[in-house]
Amino acid sequence: MRRRRTAVLTAGALTGAVALTGCSGSGAGPQRAELSVSASYMPQPVSADMAAGFLTITNKGGAGDELTSVSSDVAGQVTMHSTTGGAMTEKSSFAIPAHGRLVFRSGGNHLMFEGLKRAPKQGQKVTLRLGFAASGPLTVEMPVRATTYNPSTGH
Repeated sequence: MRRRRTAVLTAGALTGAVALTGCSGSGAGPQRAELSVSASYMPQPVSADMAAGFLTITNKGGAGDELTSVSSDVAGQVTMHSTTGGAMTEKSSFAIPAHGRLVFRSGGNHLMFEGLKRAPKQGQKVTLRLGFAASGPLTVEMPVRATTYNPSTGH
C-alpha cells in the first residue's frame, strides 16, 4: 500500500510541475508586433508635384515596432511628418506601441508624397510600401478621394 501511495504522490507532483511550467510563459514564443493598416486615403492633389496621405496602423501584438520608411510608385519619395502647434517636422520613424495605434490624419501626423510621377485622380489607388524596424513590410492600396474628403463624414 505504501508503494502505491508513493507512486500516486509522485505522479501528482509531476502533474503539478508540468502545469506550473506551462503557466510560466517560458514555453510561449517571443512577443511580436501584429500590424494592420486601415482608413488609408490620399486627397486628390491640388499641386502637380506634391500630395498628402493618411492612414492608421494598428498593432494587436504584445511588442512595439517602428514605422521606418514609406515608398510609393507614384512619387520620387514619401516622407513622414508630425504637426505640433501648427509646425510641421519631418520624422525618420514613428513608434507603434504594443496593443496601440499610429494615426496619420489631417492636421497631425501625415505622409508627404514628393516629386509626383503622375497626378493621382479621385477613384484611383496608389500603392504604398511600409517598412518597419522589426516586422516585415506591408503593401497598402491607398484610395484617392476628393480633395475636400473628410473621413469623419465620408465626403
